[in-house]
Amino acid sequence: MASPRLTPLSPAVRAAQQLCHTLDNQGIAAGFHAGFGLALIPVWPGLVVWSDGSRFWWRTGWDAERRRFTYDRHPATDPTHAALRIVTRYAQLRAGQSPPELLAEPPELLADPAGILAEEDSPAAR
Repeated sequence: MASPRLTPLSPAVRAAQQLCHTLDNQGIAAGFHAGFGLALIPVWPGLVVWSDGSRFWWRTGWDAERRRFTYDRHPATDPTHAALRIVTRYAQLRAGQSPPELLAEPPELLADPAGILAEEDSPAAR
């Protein structure tokens, strides 16, 4: 009977494992989800770290002028320093020092472009 072959871990999974281990050493328990060549490490509401095996990246804010999120990134070859940066961001979020829009949807997703809500609240709709 043939023994089952072990498949090698993807670079994203290896990077996520290293980062989770390093975060754990910093007192932050984190797990990860992997698939399609990416790993996602949920750390705290508003703080999810992604990895493709070559780098880590996480959302840091909203650029209203460009109408898109801003991100920090760090090479996956250096999970220790990446974890220190992530721990700093984690502490900011836990302390409530980040702008509330980081935990909310971007403005255009909250907008009512079709005017549906305005129609429902208008006197003519009553």
